[in-house]
Amino acid sequence: MATATHMLTPEEASAHPPQEAVVVRFAGDSGDGMQLTGGQFTLSTALAGNDLATFPDFPAEIRAPQGTLFGVSAFQINFGSTQIDTAGDQPDVLVAMNPAALKTNVEALKPGGLIIADAGEFGQRNLDKAKYASNPLEDGSLGKWQLLKLDISALTVEAVKPFGLGNKEALRCKNMWTLGLALWMFDRDRAPLIQWLKDKFAKAPNLAEANIAALNAGHAYGETAELGALGISQRNVSAAPSEPGLYRTVTGADSISLGLVAGAQLAELPMFFGGYPITPASAILHALSKFKEYGVTTFQAEDEIAAIASALGASYAGSLGVTSSSGPGIALKGEAMGLAIMTELPLIIVNSQRGGPSTGLPTKTEQSDLYQAVYGRNGDAPMPVIASRSAADCFDVAIEAVRIATQYMTPVMILTDGYIANAAEPWKVPDMSTYKPFPVKHHTELPAEGEKFLPYARDEKLKRPWVKPGTPGLLHRIGGIEKAVDTGNLDYSPANHQAMTDIRRDKVANIDIPDQVVEQGQAGGKLVVVGWGSTYGPITTAVRRARAKGVDVSHIHIRHIWPMPKNLGDLLKSYEHILVPEMNTGQLKTVLRDQFLVNAVPLNKVSGQPFTIAEIEGAIARHLSSDKPEELGPDNTQLPSPEAVNP
Repeated sequence: MATATHMLTPEEASAHPPQEAVVVRFAGDSGDGMQLTGGQFTLSTALAGNDLATFPDFPAEIRAPQGTLFGVSAFQINFGSTQIDTAGDQPDVLVAMNPAALKTNVEALKPGGLIIADAGEFGQRNLDKAKYASNPLEDGSLGKWQLLKLDISALTVEAVKPFGLGNKEALRCKNMWTLGLALWMFDRDRAPLIQWLKDKFAKAPNLAEANIAALNAGHAYGETAELGALGISQRNVSAAPSEPGLYRTVTGADSISLGLVAGAQLAELPMFFGGYPITPASAILHALSKFKEYGVTTFQAEDEIAAIASALGASYAGSLGVTSSSGPGIALKGEAMGLAIMTELPLIIVNSQRGGPSTGLPTKTEQSDLYQAVYGRNGDAPMPVIASRSAADCFDVAIEAVRIATQYMTPVMILTDGYIANAAEPWKVPDMSTYKPFPVKHHTELPAEGEKFLPYARDEKLKRPWVKPGTPGLLHRIGGIEKAVDTGNLDYSPANHQAMTDIRRDKVANIDIPDQVVEQGQAGGKLVVVGWGSTYGPITTAVRRARAKGVDVSHIHIRHIWPMPKNLGDLLKSYEHILVPEMNTGQLKTVLRDQFLVNAVPLNKVSGQPFTIAEIEGAIARHLSSDKPEELGPDNTQLPSPEAVNP
């Protein structure tokens, strides 16, 4: 039977107006299928027409010890009838499949929020593993939240009994029972998920039917258990307004893969992807392997260095070379990036950032590779760097990276992070006829009679010609040793190295990129919040709320990290104060201070979790209320003066 505490009366529940947005978090053991449950709930939410954003959060271990605090896997989704920019701050509903899941997630739940707990898992052994002195479902410690405790394990076993499964197999269906209850709570259609289960277990129809029975049983429980008497009723979140068109749900890895394919098509080039498995970048290799019909070749190399070297070799041969990794792998690829810069060949490097240094936090998110991307190679080795702000934005960022790489003969790094790579959101499939092609023409023109081909001759963009090896009459040499201006012959002379270093610098510095725009607000004012990457969602929501209260605050979000937009310096200097939220210890802040001599103040977070809206709202309020905002850090700590940082 279901029991509940701290519930609203039916009259109180009916008095509450419909919610525009709801945040739900599913949490349990890694083996409980929380990512699968969250993913399928996301599918049903997208089909219902809600706007949404998700945040999968899981341990680094493939299968952490069952019932332990560090083995908890969670999936959060924020969905609503209005624009959704983040996965939400505080969940309205927490589904906790065991004591460890409850303990690690309950403090994030908003006061008065609903806990749905599998009471069948709250035995003494699991309570001990979660370091509970007593059962929280019984001792009153959860009094500030609504509590619905039911023996999901027993209810699931009963639901699948007709299919003859063993106890272990039967319990694997409890995530579907839980999903069924969640579908009932938010008035979701089960039919697409039933079809998905039939397809997934097409070779094991008995398992398909068992999981469908569990799904239906959870839904039926919600319908028949008279939960309304406990203040728990269905919540119907209406569809969000949207432009007409074809939509699909994408993760950042999906979107960047589609963008790379689209970019290669716009450049009229075959693509070669050389990669090595690493969290959270591996999904790009998996996605691109499905696009062979678009001229995409994928290669899983034996290590990170072989992966980028193979991609660079493909670029030398006339294809678009692409590789991807995360921080540790990007470090290993550094020498080959320098080779790409020296040989001036197009190459795309995708860095799905995670917590570091070294192996760091494999499954957590961070933005701490900006220095690595901009400066992290030996010698003066400039390379364009572009950052994506969201899962959907990865598509256009990938196309932009391909454009720059092929039009300027340079490697380009794309920065995403673990949050963007794994998170999902709705994406309107674009009309590709609106994208301007930038077809590549490999150089085939022979030099005039009596002249030699010059592989390092320059056009107005300082771009050298791209010649496929074996092109008749255009024999040439490239490599990692310094090249003579124009001829490409080996040349160690001081004047030549100075000239070539300046050329490589100027080529990247003069790349044609759009001027920086102000996302919210206007040029000039009291305060501007400057972000990059996945901080876009919480910043844009926090600034929108602050501006609704009459606060003079604007928002700038930088896509082109290097080179930076030419108008950015003047734009930043038009504000009295600059606040820079980052999931690192202040890397963009340092670059802005260095490039534009502005007093950018950091707001830093390196917990492996994304910023919440409340954290940025609080920082805006603290900053504007301080007598000396230029000295105010994220926690009211004193910062060094700009003169001390940049003497």
